[in-house]
Amino acid sequence: MDKILWAFLIGGLICVIGQILMDVFKLTPAHTTCTLVVTGAILGGLGLYDPLVKFAGAGASIPISSFGNSLVKGAIVEAQRDGFIGLITGIFEITSGGISSAVIFGFIASLIFKPKG
Repeated sequence: MDKILWAFLIGGLICVIGQILMDVFKLTPAHTTCTLVVTGAILGGLGLYDPLVKFAGAGASIPISSFGNSLVKGAIVEAQRDGFIGLITGIFEITSGGISSAVIFGFIASLIFKPKG
């Protein structure tokens, strides 16, 4: 039960930070998303995001900030193994499922609904 509470609190805190960015600092949703992804990447690069995931579980691994952490983690692992080219390939190796799903489901949604633009 304790783990569920921390997951709820940490996940909620990440969402509150995103809402504050939009309401107080008047950032657009796109800017807020990018800010959270970059923050997750920086925390991941500094080795601070993985302990947060161990502590809060899904509360830290589900929000968009986890995507930034995954990008950095993949780049670091592959760079250690393959050198410079690993920086590029590692980013996509870990996150390819999420990226592919976003593209496929976005395409399906555009077929079902009338897209703007």
